[in-house]
Amino acid sequence: MSYADKTLTCRECGTEFTFTAGEQEFYDQKGFTNAPTRCPDCRAARKAQMGRGDSGGGYGRGSSYSGGSSRGGPREMYTTTCSSCGKPAQVPFVPRGDKPVYCSDCFRAQRQSSSRW
Repeated sequence: MSYADKTLTCRECGTEFTFTAGEQEFYDQKGFTNAPTRCPDCRAARKAQMGRGDSGGGYGRGSSYSGGSSRGGPREMYTTTCSSCGKPAQVPFVPRGDKPVYCSDCFRAQRQSSSRW
């Protein structure tokens, strides 16, 4: 595929910027299907803002994982049923149903019994 520089308009500040042939090739190699919609300055400002946790997005795309880091905000928890005792359990991931999920007490008991071997 051949690439040629394209002039795009930033959706944040309205200035024109060049989406170079090299950048297009990089995007293609990474499997990105959309051209950037922000100029390099606005992209950098947005990344810096997201790194401080000011965007409300937190970690990655729309996640609210804090992981004990400086991203801020509470960790999102999900309610499920413990596979061992049947009580409600709060877990920091979306249960998929293909593996057992335990409440805190049963998880602790599972770890203690498996660490004896």
